[in-house]
Amino acid sequence: MEQTKESLHSKSRRNFIKATALAAAGFMIVPRHVLGKGFLAPSDRLMVAGVGVGGKGQSNLANIYKGGKSDIAFLCDVDDRRAANSVKSFPKAKYYKDYRVMLEKEHKNIDGVVVSTPDHNHAMIAMAAMQMGKHVYVEKPLTHDIYEARKLTEAANRYQVVTQMGNQGSSGDGVRQLQDWCNAGIIGKVHTVYCWTDRPSWPQGILWPSTGGNVPPELDWDLWLGSAPYKPYVEKLVPFNWRGWWDYGTGAIGDMGCHLIEPPIRVLGLDTPIDVQCSVGSIYVDEFKRGYFPDSCPPSSHVILTFEKTKKTKGNLQIHWMDGGIKPARPEELGPNESFGANGVLFEGTKGKMMCDVYGANPRLLPLSRTNEVHVKPKIERVKGGVDGHYWQWAEAAIAGYGKIQLSSPFEIAGPVTETLLIANLAIRGTDVQKPKADGKGFTYPGRDIKLLWDKQNLRVTNFDEVNQFVKREYRAGWSLGV
Repeated sequence: MEQTKESLHSKSRRNFIKATALAAAGFMIVPRHVLGKGFLAPSDRLMVAGVGVGGKGQSNLANIYKGGKSDIAFLCDVDDRRAANSVKSFPKAKYYKDYRVMLEKEHKNIDGVVVSTPDHNHAMIAMAAMQMGKHVYVEKPLTHDIYEARKLTEAANRYQVVTQMGNQGSSGDGVRQLQDWCNAGIIGKVHTVYCWTDRPSWPQGILWPSTGGNVPPELDWDLWLGSAPYKPYVEKLVPFNWRGWWDYGTGAIGDMGCHLIEPPIRVLGLDTPIDVQCSVGSIYVDEFKRGYFPDSCPPSSHVILTFEKTKKTKGNLQIHWMDGGIKPARPEELGPNESFGANGVLFEGTKGKMMCDVYGANPRLLPLSRTNEVHVKPKIERVKGGVDGHYWQWAEAAIAGYGKIQLSSPFEIAGPVTETLLIANLAIRGTDVQKPKADGKGFTYPGRDIKLLWDKQNLRVTNFDEVNQFVKREYRAGWSLGV
């Protein structure tokens, strides 16, 4: 007789708890390639399982496979329609719908897990894999919540597994050129950075649809929801528009921040921010009234993050994040017909300016003529294969074993980067916090005009407690991070 979903969930959870207990006792399931003090036979290959294998998941698996050292052995997706192309590309791979069932049945045959699901299920899947001793590659942003990012960062070290976040630009030559220029003092001490994007390219600042739809037969809606609160299925949420809803996505900064804010964090050696403030774009439901849509990310935002001084900054540094088509003032050094770009990063220093596109690509000094005139000997080691090498780097490091090969975006780097983006989202979400006016007529929005002060150690805002509810969300019954 077929098991019910409830009994399967319970059984899988018990197995994860058992696996965790074994790990804590020192008897963790060890991947085949690290047995014998990390010795690897030349014929060995990384056996990879993909969770979320449509769209970006499909390209992640294809790029890892192109590295020549991995076999895509297992595929898992809650939507057969999204999985179809990967199933066709890897016909020998065994297919599952529930990652917990796959890990339970196939853990002895899996070395690494690639997680490319919507944001709200990243941490849960990655943690389950790490607790079983599996190396993990997780699509950006690393997690949906700040608490999850911190816990995954700690777990990577605890379970001694190789980790990488899917911000492939961190392996590109562009960001390393920016590092070389900055380290050589070409633009002096940096005081301000601007990051901007034309995203979102999906609906935001809207009400949850009042009418539902019929769940496609290929989609397991309950598994898709995973840790998120239960809501009836609605049309067009899957496969992409979930990004604009706080229950599942992290908005424009969650989508693009790992490609745009990560370069200045890397170049300038920044930690997580000490404070954050923001303003957001409005949607008007009629001529006089602004819409109140707390379930949905705003259509545009301008966030200012403050970071403590480093050796490469002139005092504390501010990063301005702008989305929804908002852009900073055009630098005077840029010619009137020279492109400023729909997505980009601008560094302003005491001796000059430099900029790049998304992923840190196309680095250039301003005015642009300086790019070819200034010659600095490369000192930052480049990643073989550049952006494509980001995928291969993870596979090779997993084969070599924990601590043997340096990675571009392991969780000790990716975790704080993700925390930074999600701290920005605390300010954005804080603008929708409502309080009734004293006279009972209407509401006030106390989070719209203040600067949030961040306590990194305790993971909390110290001067506006209402937003701390978003640091760690409550999972739906039956789902857990497992810590």
